Amino acid sequence: MPGQNEGADAHHPVVRHEESPRHRHLATPPVLGPATGTVSGAVAGAVAESAEGPTASATPALSACRTLVEPEPQRCPTCSAPLTGDTHRSPDALRAGESRFRAAFCDATIGMALIDPEDRIIEVNPAFAALIGRGVGELAGTHLHGIIDPEGMPDRLFAELVRGERERFRVEKQLKHHAGHTVWSKVTVSLIRDSDGDPLYTLALVEDITEQRKLGDRLEYQALHDPLTRLPNRAYFFERLDAACLTPTGGPAPTGTPDERRVGVCYLDLDGFAAINEALGHHIGDQLLIAVATRLRRGLDGHDAHLVARMGGDEFAVLVTDSLGSEQLTELADRILETLERPFDIAGHRLVITASVGVVERSVRETTPTDLVKDADATLYWSKADGRARWTLHDPDRGAHQLTRQLLATSLRPALERGEFTIEYQPLVGLADGAVHGAEALVRWRHPRYGTLSPDRFIPLAEETGAIVPLGTWVLEESCRQAKQWLTEFPETETFVSVNLAARQIWDSDIVADVARALERTGLPARLLQLEITESALLGPGGRPLQALQALADMGVRIAIDDFGTGYSNLAYLSRLPVHVLKLDGTFIEGFREPAPTDRPGRPELGSRRSDADEQIVGAMVQLAHTLGLTVTAEGIESAAQAERLRLTGCDTAQGWYFARPGEAARVAAILREGRPTSLDGR
Repeated sequence: MPGQNEGADAHHPVVRHEESPRHRHLATPPVLGPATGTVSGAVAGAVAESAEGPTASATPALSACRTLVEPEPQRCPTCSAPLTGDTHRSPDALRAGESRFRAAFCDATIGMALIDPEDRIIEVNPAFAALIGRGVGELAGTHLHGIIDPEGMPDRLFAELVRGERERFRVEKQLKHHAGHTVWSKVTVSLIRDSDGDPLYTLALVEDITEQRKLGDRLEYQALHDPLTRLPNRAYFFERLDAACLTPTGGPAPTGTPDERRVGVCYLDLDGFAAINEALGHHIGDQLLIAVATRLRRGLDGHDAHLVARMGGDEFAVLVTDSLGSEQLTELADRILETLERPFDIAGHRLVITASVGVVERSVRETTPTDLVKDADATLYWSKADGRARWTLHDPDRGAHQLTRQLLATSLRPALERGEFTIEYQPLVGLADGAVHGAEALVRWRHPRYGTLSPDRFIPLAEETGAIVPLGTWVLEESCRQAKQWLTEFPETETFVSVNLAARQIWDSDIVADVARALERTGLPARLLQLEITESALLGPGGRPLQALQALADMGVRIAIDDFGTGYSNLAYLSRLPVHVLKLDGTFIEGFREPAPTDRPGRPELGSRRSDADEQIVGAMVQLAHTLGLTVTAEGIESAAQAERLRLTGCDTAQGWYFARPGEAARVAAILREGRPTSLDGR
């Protein structure tokens, strides 16, 4: 079939003959990869050995073809070996095929170069010569390294190719252009074997990818840099941080190894930036961010190991690889604050901005990139909480506390569903008669990991997360159910239950409906329920708390102001509140631990003067409350002397360890059964 056997070896496969060494590489040309375009390896091998054109006479292959005669027997036009068999094509057909291959070599748009075993160029096509700005003739005999940068060449792959262990490999390399600039190229190097299959020459196919590289570099820059400030972005920051935290083996270094490299991060956030955005517009905010980025970059000039990056919004980070210790990082944080403290002139506005900085520095083998940035971010917010315009160094103990706090916050609602909460009750004792009038409900969390947690450990978290609403509803209903049991067992005592009410329960739920529902479900009379609320929650804006408390008071529920004397203490406002009880804060009772003034002869000391003042203050508050028709309860009673001195002031009821510690409802029932606390010393 015409064209079926076109190539350097046009003989029938069964025909064997000897060839000249010059043409031996044409016997079994390799099939090249995709980089060769539509030209096969056979074509490339044939045209690589042919002369530059039909008029050239320097190449023996072409000379042999031009002077070929046709004696009997016929000889191969390529190697002049005798031909046998009737399947060989005519010399004219072979010359025509070789002309086509020569045309393909010369006209190919991809560069081609035939290279000898000593890495010297035998021949190149015009596309290759044009690629490096040289002439075709002047490249013959040139060493390959004079054209291709040897740095980074895959020596192992090249050696395997020369030894015949590999057919081809591809690599991206820089070519040296005659004008001095660099040309990026994709080079496919293939092996050409002789008739015995031994390595003979190599063929390089070269494709210009300079524009693709430039486009790739632009895309990479855009992917790794912030478009507004031109600083490295979060992705670039983590890329560098990952590299800094890698050990020579590519994994975390085990403890005890000599790798003691350290890394540090200064994570900063601009204070008050949101207010500038809102007041002046985002275009001013953007210009301010650009100015801040410029200052940070210039302020750290000369520190090659410092990477300044924009992490997003108004957050920036400075990465210090090969850190020398926390002192270096804190000095850097000071320099950052100094750099930003000078005013910024933005579009006619003089803006003063400060920053809060979180500083983390540690050994590479003791951290991971994720943990380092997480701790830096947490430390940044500690800095803001501590007053802003400052830096804060990461404290592991504070971090552990924050972690525990976060774990508790996220597990509050599931814990309520699992029934991990319980209620303890502390008796409220009348100072005049020593009888139990009521009991305060105190919720406890029986945490499976941290044990029993008191309210101060989780109630603030519940208020922050909103879990206080379902938790408060549960405490309310359980407390009412327990008070109903006391009423059923001891109807003559009418012991009330006092439940703490969080401000968020008023704002985020219909507290009036919740209380009505709890009373209806449990059957507890409204007069035996007392709700405690702090002054700050009671005096919130909008009047909603007052309306809710008034509705509860109209239902017959008792209202108590908890921790009275530590909040607003607006006495004029107090007369208009629907309140029945004042609960004095424990700080006013501390002075009552001292002996009474009559027991201290001589000149009173500082402690005794404070005790006298506390007694006078408590006495005045008790008189005021009684004038308004309110009763007074004191907290934190620890001794009989305190109880007696409070009784003398006219205080109505008290609670504390002297009477009884918080405990199960059965303990309160036992006290009610006996008529009074079993031991007034609480022991």
